[in-house]
Amino acid sequence: AKYYATTYVQGGEVVPILAKVRDGRPIKIEGNDKATFTNGGTSAAVQASVLDLYDTHRVRFPQRKAGDKFEESTYEHLDKTIGAELAAAGQIVLLSNTITSPSTLDIISKFPKIRLVQYDAVSYAGMLLANEASGFGRSLPTYKFENADVIVSLGADFLGTWLNPIEQASGYSKGRKIDEKNPKMNKHYHFEGHLSMTGSNADERFSHRPSQTGAVALALLAAVGGGGSAPALDAKLSAGIAKAAADLKAAGARGLVVCGSNDANVQTIVNAINGAIGAYGSTIDFSRTSNTSKAIDKDFTDLLAQMEAGQVAAILIHEANPVYDYFEGARFANALKKVKTSVSFTGRMDETTQLCKYILPTHHYLESWGDAEPKSGIVSFIQPTINPLFKTRPYQDSLLKWNGNATEYHDYHKEFWSAKLGGEIEFLKALQAGVIENAAATGGSYSGAATGTAAAALAATAAGGKDELVIFRKVGVGTGV
Repeated sequence: AKYYATTYVQGGEVVPILAKVRDGRPIKIEGNDKATFTNGGTSAAVQASVLDLYDTHRVRFPQRKAGDKFEESTYEHLDKTIGAELAAAGQIVLLSNTITSPSTLDIISKFPKIRLVQYDAVSYAGMLLANEASGFGRSLPTYKFENADVIVSLGADFLGTWLNPIEQASGYSKGRKIDEKNPKMNKHYHFEGHLSMTGSNADERFSHRPSQTGAVALALLAAVGGGGSAPALDAKLSAGIAKAAADLKAAGARGLVVCGSNDANVQTIVNAINGAIGAYGSTIDFSRTSNTSKAIDKDFTDLLAQMEAGQVAAILIHEANPVYDYFEGARFANALKKVKTSVSFTGRMDETTQLCKYILPTHHYLESWGDAEPKSGIVSFIQPTINPLFKTRPYQDSLLKWNGNATEYHDYHKEFWSAKLGGEIEFLKALQAGVIENAAATGGSYSGAATGTAAAALAATAAGGKDELVIFRKVGVGTGV
């Protein structure tokens, strides 16, 4: 067997891997232990991804809509047809899930007519906006669970599906191992509205109504001495908050509070709790920001309104399926009908692709060249492990061609990184290793200026009704893609 260092990129996960190839076909995935942030770990989705390569339901060739059906076409014909339509369209919208590829972002930046709108089925916009209001910029930090003696989670399933579970599980497990010479283990408190995998691993778990997440955060902030008053909660929950707060204050900078809410106000209060105990720079690291989820919900809702108003003449859709996973999918489907030129870059005939005018199928990642920067300063490379099985091509090739650049993405990618790394030899060394890690940047400093406004907003939130619904991800299902 031969082994190739490459990278799994899908659904908010970026995982450096080694692909085992036998007789010219990839057959097994393992983690790349040269990646310090994953420590060679993988997830269930990564392990199963090799099967997607051989999926008989992949889109096998470029297609164009003729009436209510699609008919096979050629890239030469579609490049000419779509190119002419885009030339007359004015601004072009590229709707994509979060793009972590530096070389792809460079291509987009050189295509002035393109406006990039990023859309993630699982949104972390609340955290992004809260961190921006707290002085850290619109970014997500690295959580150093290995440095935490006390961990408090407010509904964040950080071992299962929240943010970067491979990395977080690795750090968390280090604090759960008993050393005979120093028999100490981290303490894990969990507050949530349903039983999650992470909650089932907690030392102490407390359940509450989903609508009480903000109240729990406010009570915890007051209990650690961060200001404000604690809202009224039941005795058992209040006792749990008091106990967790006492341990957090004792741990100080070695304490950590995480939250799975997508409410910016809740996340702002959680930031205040971490600020009160001194977690920033110790268990929370903004010098290595996470780039895997950058979408802001308002950007997509603004785009949707513009489509409905007939203000979007052309849209290119890459690995996004809002007809399926947006809560108003039917609304997006109707708005898409008002767009003259719609192109889908995808490997599957999903709900959104079926409504597009053109389909230009992309390679599977095991057939691709590329790169990803999952964390600032850390780049993981993608290289093919097999020749393309079908008539597919990278969507970057299309962007280059439609912008008048005859270079293919493979060559563009090589030239881009050879220039950055100091030559082709250095690029080949990086490709062989799979990962390069540069020095960390300087992170921002915490500001509590937004805490009062967030606390007032949460205090004014109406109580939930008799029945409340929790929608959560499972490891085996993800976003359902």
